[in-house]
Amino acid sequence: RRMNPVSPKKLHHSKWTAVQPHHREKHFLVTDVILDADGHPRTCILEAVLSRRELRLDWRELRDAGQWAMGWL
Repeated sequence: RRMNPVSPKKLHHSKWTAVQPHHREKHFLVTDVILDADGHPRTCILEAVLSRRELRLDWRELRDAGQWAMGWL
């Protein structure tokens, strides 16, 4: 299984393309990163570029190259 090299420190404002579009949307921007009590990233909020619909997920899911590609393709 291929993994995207995701740096937790560079998550905010990063761009992602969904391999399988969500609600016919595939381009997303990380608009917020929610940290745990120790200051480590836990959850990130992705916003669809077209509809501005928000998607909340564990930031580690972005490492799965089967679901997400870095940048806008």
